[in-house]
Amino acid sequence: MRLLIFSLLLGYALNGFSQATVKGVVRDGRSREPLPFVNVLLEGTTQGATTDINGLFTVENVKPGLYNVVASSVGYLRRVVPEVQVGTARPVELEILLEASATELKEVEIKPKAFQRSSESPLSVRTIGSAEIMRNPGGNRDISKVIRALPGVASTASFRNDIIIRGGAPNENRFYLDGIEVPTINHFSTQGSSGGPVGMINVNFIREVDVITGAFPAARGNTLSSVFEFKQPEGNTEQRTFTFMAGSSDVGFTFDGPTGAKASTILSVRRSYLQFLFQALKLPFLPIYNDAQLKHTIRINDRSRLTFIGLGAYDNVELNPGANDGVTDVERFERNRYILGNIPENDQWNYTVGARFDRFVAKGLHTFVVSRSHLFNEATKFRNNDESDPNALLLRYGSQEEENKFRYEAQMNYGSWRFVGGVNAEHARYSTDTYAQRVIRGLPVIIDYSSTLSVDKFGAFGQLSRTFGKLSGSLGLRTDINTLRTTMSDPLDQLSPRLSLSYAVSDAVAINANAGRFYQLPPYTVLGFRDTQGAPLNLDGGIRYIQADHVVAGVEYYTKNNGKVSVEGFHKWYDRYPLLVEKGVSLANLGGDFGVIGNELAVPTSKGRSYGVEFLAQQKLYKGFYGIASYTFVKSEFTNANGRFAPSSWDFGHIVNLTGGKRLPKDWEVGLNWRLQGGGPYTPFDLSASSLIVNWESQQQGVPDFANVNTLRLRGFNQLNVRVDKRYYFKGWTLNVYFDVENVLGNELPGPPFVDVLRDASGQPAVDPSDPSRYVLRELSNDGATVLPSVGLMIEI
Repeated sequence: MRLLIFSLLLGYALNGFSQATVKGVVRDGRSREPLPFVNVLLEGTTQGATTDINGLFTVENVKPGLYNVVASSVGYLRRVVPEVQVGTARPVELEILLEASATELKEVEIKPKAFQRSSESPLSVRTIGSAEIMRNPGGNRDISKVIRALPGVASTASFRNDIIIRGGAPNENRFYLDGIEVPTINHFSTQGSSGGPVGMINVNFIREVDVITGAFPAARGNTLSSVFEFKQPEGNTEQRTFTFMAGSSDVGFTFDGPTGAKASTILSVRRSYLQFLFQALKLPFLPIYNDAQLKHTIRINDRSRLTFIGLGAYDNVELNPGANDGVTDVERFERNRYILGNIPENDQWNYTVGARFDRFVAKGLHTFVVSRSHLFNEATKFRNNDESDPNALLLRYGSQEEENKFRYEAQMNYGSWRFVGGVNAEHARYSTDTYAQRVIRGLPVIIDYSSTLSVDKFGAFGQLSRTFGKLSGSLGLRTDINTLRTTMSDPLDQLSPRLSLSYAVSDAVAINANAGRFYQLPPYTVLGFRDTQGAPLNLDGGIRYIQADHVVAGVEYYTKNNGKVSVEGFHKWYDRYPLLVEKGVSLANLGGDFGVIGNELAVPTSKGRSYGVEFLAQQKLYKGFYGIASYTFVKSEFTNANGRFAPSSWDFGHIVNLTGGKRLPKDWEVGLNWRLQGGGPYTPFDLSASSLIVNWESQQQGVPDFANVNTLRLRGFNQLNVRVDKRYYFKGWTLNVYFDVENVLGNELPGPPFVDVLRDASGQPAVDPSDPSRYVLRELSNDGATVLPSVGLMIEI
């Protein structure tokens, strides 16, 4: 609040602003040739410029603020670059690509659209710009939270960042950073799944994000639910700028500028101080995260570009043994004690480094990509957190995943035909050393094994697209193989066809459809599981690529003022999904948690189905207003060992999201986000098995009753988030101050209850007087109603 008051006083004390500059180049979207005589206009103003013979333009003396940039030329479709933030710390540099008009309409009849789409994926694609990410109420500049505003996206009520798309599991998503695959985008991620409480990617590195939830292009494989295309800006080629960011949980620094005659670099580092906040709040664990991100671009010439990227993180979770010091609230005291006795200490680090070479030719583009990713994950847990007692060891887990990848991709245009094709190869290695005490079929069992898995993967893809008048179509084919087993080495077994159709009813209305078959390998935790003798049980048991058939259809309408309305229906059929034998449930019905999932005996016999409908109304910046309204109904079910369908852990029913904001005079901005989501299913505890002393001592938590998997359901929840921003523009630098509140109304967010043992005055578990082999159990609430205010500032120099 003091920071907000300070911003008010500063606003009155400092009047006036420095002028800014918008510059860039306009190119033909196919040939990449510069386009002369293109009109570039800042929408809502009279300011603009015309490109010179080299396609270059400069708009000077621009008042700092947020603008839509419109580019138009005879024979080309008008292009709107929405919500470009113009400041005084540096000139804005844009590269605008124009597509040739397929009709002979006059220039004035071709309406500009703020939304772009491809022939390969004409539907189920939503784009979010950097400005939308930064200002999202409750998003805290975290893309994993911001995308919850989109249709088809669900989330858990907890503080995890699980990305749940159209009823699919979090591990069914793939992430690309400038076309280079990045396996992990969250801190404290769950191995075998995804998620985690904090995103890794720095918003300052994001120009826009394409979220593809269906109609996947053939160039993107090994996915069943979504593809995220993170597009980073090019580094500044004229002057060096430095950005300092301090929020409620971390502090960061970014460098952006030229690093050679033809090179530019963006580099950021960030470190959390969340552990100090958690310690002050008397929370039972202390998370610490660090990350770094790099993009280095070398513009060899007008037709050749070399890009290096890097993304890495180091995370650590320590216990806070003093969490209950001075705590008088009984319920909070017992919840802290339970979590201290249950959660392991964890060390995790990961990185991705990659290089991409783009060669532009007369008819298209050739792209070569190489990359390496490495994940290290280690966790330990002792009974009563007593590390001095070797007999108290409950969990010792260490694992690494390494992937080395190559991809060649060609994008070529031949008249009205467009072709995308290429190949990919990968060498991956997975290793683990696992010791864990579990309860299987009501009895304690020790799992103790080591495993190393080495695999080569290969893929080939091609996609052909063309427009026939008002009808456009795209036919794609892909196949993937690997060397794990002969059942996965036949390219015909993983043949993945897909067909997209789009019919333009008018310039503003289109009907779209897609059908396709997609494949994905199960997580390494499933593939690498072995018994104590070293036998690869899951591979020997027939685990193979998971198959999913998709059908999607919808209609979309583009308004005259940078808006879009769409309705889509989808249906997904899953086959060969891993079934966890000892639990008798599908991996999709297990849910996600911190740590590791899937490292147990599994067979490929589970089937699934997910279907629903989505509505989206999205308004890009128009007269200071912007917003997204979305509604989703989704049903997600998978079969268990009994062959009957049960709700998956991602079956949330109804989801409503309303996000909107207004830019006010004197560079103030306010935004609201309201989210309503149906309650997710959960599994009750087997109280009989949980109360056995031998089971409790090996688990320190309740034993789920998997015979009744996901038969209970949480209450639905709703949450309101509020954000206020104020920007100050000075000569050569910019200051942004914000105040954000998550769950401002303090609504209760439900969570599955815990089962704990009743304890005596000394803290020892109470033995059941009628059965000395059992403890007395009690249930602990896991609901929360936390209001999370945060303040922060960003200085760009």
